[in-house]
Amino acid sequence: MSHAVTIEEPHAQPQVSQTQYRARLRAGNHISNRAYDFLYDPLFIVSSQKDHTQANVQATLIRSRLRKVPRFKTMFSNLIHYPRYSLYWSKSDPVPPFISREWKGHEEKHREALRQLAITDTSFQMPREVYEDPEVTGKNRYKYFERPFLPFFQQMPFSVVYAISKAEPYTFPPTSTKHLSIPSKSTVGTQTDYRDADVQTDPYSPEYVVCQDSIPELLTLATLTWGRGLPAGQAEVEMIERAREKRVWEATLPALSDTSQFEKRRKMMNEMETKEWAFREQEIEKLQEIRLEVLKELLRKREENQNEMNMKHLNARWSKLQEAKEAKMAKIQRTHVSTIRKLVGKGKNIEGKLERRNIIKDYSDYASQVYGPLSRLGCFPDNNSEDFVVKNDYLNTYEGLVELESRLPDFVTQPRIRAPKPKVITTKAGFLKRAARLDYELAEVHKALLDKKNNVLEARKPPRFLQRNPIPQPRLPTPTLEMTSNEEEEIEMAVIYLQKLLRGRVVQNMMFEGKEKRLELIQELRTCHALQEDEKLVKKAEKQVTLALQRQRNLHEHKVSLVENHLAGLEGRALADMFDFLSKELVRLQEERRIHAFVMLAERQRRVREAEESGRRQVEKQRLREEDEIFKEVVKVHHSTISSYLEDIILNTEANTAEEQARAEIEKMAEKINDIAYEMESRRTYLQSEEIVAELVYSFLIPEVQKYFVKEKVRNAQRKHILAAHQIIHSYTESMVQKRLTEGQQDEASNAAMLPEKETQNENNS
Repeated sequence: MSHAVTIEEPHAQPQVSQTQYRARLRAGNHISNRAYDFLYDPLFIVSSQKDHTQANVQATLIRSRLRKVPRFKTMFSNLIHYPRYSLYWSKSDPVPPFISREWKGHEEKHREALRQLAITDTSFQMPREVYEDPEVTGKNRYKYFERPFLPFFQQMPFSVVYAISKAEPYTFPPTSTKHLSIPSKSTVGTQTDYRDADVQTDPYSPEYVVCQDSIPELLTLATLTWGRGLPAGQAEVEMIERAREKRVWEATLPALSDTSQFEKRRKMMNEMETKEWAFREQEIEKLQEIRLEVLKELLRKREENQNEMNMKHLNARWSKLQEAKEAKMAKIQRTHVSTIRKLVGKGKNIEGKLERRNIIKDYSDYASQVYGPLSRLGCFPDNNSEDFVVKNDYLNTYEGLVELESRLPDFVTQPRIRAPKPKVITTKAGFLKRAARLDYELAEVHKALLDKKNNVLEARKPPRFLQRNPIPQPRLPTPTLEMTSNEEEEIEMAVIYLQKLLRGRVVQNMMFEGKEKRLELIQELRTCHALQEDEKLVKKAEKQVTLALQRQRNLHEHKVSLVENHLAGLEGRALADMFDFLSKELVRLQEERRIHAFVMLAERQRRVREAEESGRRQVEKQRLREEDEIFKEVVKVHHSTISSYLEDIILNTEANTAEEQARAEIEKMAEKINDIAYEMESRRTYLQSEEIVAELVYSFLIPEVQKYFVKEKVRNAQRKHILAAHQIIHSYTESMVQKRLTEGQQDEASNAAMLPEKETQNENNS
């Protein structure tokens, strides 16, 4: 997509006064950011050199050149006599050296004087100003082009507006070859990342008109909408085919007025109803199968998810146990290594002869020889202990004690007892303070700990309810073996044999009882493994009896199902007739209500349109009245403009005529005065010249001297007021300078504190 490009000459902006410019700068809050506009900006005009100097001072105060240099030794000090940094005056000037700091008014005055001289003196030639090359096709190309906003995407040619040629062409220096020429035309194209299909909404359905006495087949599919049946699939196509078949079948039905074809009509309707019910049953079966498949899939997914969760839990548990095992093994290994290292170290120095003195250990252990030396090693710490005894007369004699007591202040010998003030534990609002609440909680905890520590075992309280005392089982007697005779031994053997018989009989009875309990299972096993011929015949007879019973039951169920089917058919026929009647009545009622609603909507729309039309007519009448008034006012303005224009022309003509007449009269009077002056000059004598000089001295010099003396007296009288005003102004300016310096230091400190945060943020972004 291409845009039109317009080549225009840069417009000269109107000059503004210093007050307006400062107001704009204050409104834009750019004073601190554009402090040197009085040097750079050609639109920034000051009234005098004094204002230029004031702007320079203000820029110097805003852009402080004081810099902080940190001291390495006291970089983190907060003391006044050890400052963290020192201030120095930066040599770097924010204004480049090729920018002139002088007031531009002198050049303007000189240029204005030359312009006035060129106007008065025709022989004087004004020096021609040589302008720099604007480089329209070079670096300043962007100043002469404008890319307009086009609300459409139609390609338009470039609209070029050339500058008006002047009578006096500029003299340009030779063009530089640094920049190559840029072509005057360029084509810009765009390509979207999205297709129309990605943003397509529901398809548009145009309005339609149905011919009278015709029902198009397409209107029977009005219930199908986009996303609900459209675009049509296999199910929708089958439904359409069934609807077509039903319409064909309805066309072949005999008329209701024909009584002879009534039985045929009823038979055809019964067949169609049977087909529809069969189709409906097939659809229900399909839906059930689909639901079963979905349910199976959901169960399978749930089982997979459960297995996956179980595996995750097992893996997590196994990993935790492995980590605990590895940590325990590592701990055992480290303990083993440290123990072996200690044993090896102790084995190297068994007698303690190879061990060197560890000074750090000696001074860290208060039981070493440094703090408590042994006398058997030749060290007696009590020797010369008397040298450290304090001998003082004030402490050893009574007179010294009295003198020492007399020098003490009164509050030592006569203490003042003050009653303690109660501790305030509540606030003014009556709430308990946090510190008091913490003290109370700590006291309760301390009391509970003391009670638990000093708790004495109390006597056991009697039980509230009766409790059963467990009776310990009696201990079995210890068996003893006594030496018996042969007869007793035989009796004992007979008793043992009898016990074996009894135990065998018990086992036999248990087996018999188990057989009786599981007799059915044994018979089932025998039917599976019928090896005997008699048993096979018995089983065959039982099988025939069972099959006969099954046939009788099937016949009975078949008869019952036939009766039920006949009854269900009668009930279904009655219900179908009733439902058909009800559905038709419901459709008729819905159609009646819909027609009534259409009538109400049409009536309401007619009333709304009538109201809109009446309002539109009123608005048009009011607009006509307004346009008439506007036309009248415009005509009045035109008449007043013409009259004022004629008055201005007449007044300008009168003024020009009066000016020309006044100039002619003044020239005549000037010629007469010049003639009289030349004639008097030619007739004047020496005495007359001295008299004129004396009058000039008396009229001009003496009054000027008197004026000077009077001004000097007034100046001396006002000097004290000026001095007071200067003191006030200088004090205010010093305070402002100090304030600006402190603000500059705070800004630099804040910028220095924010630099690490910006660096970290840039690193995170990168």
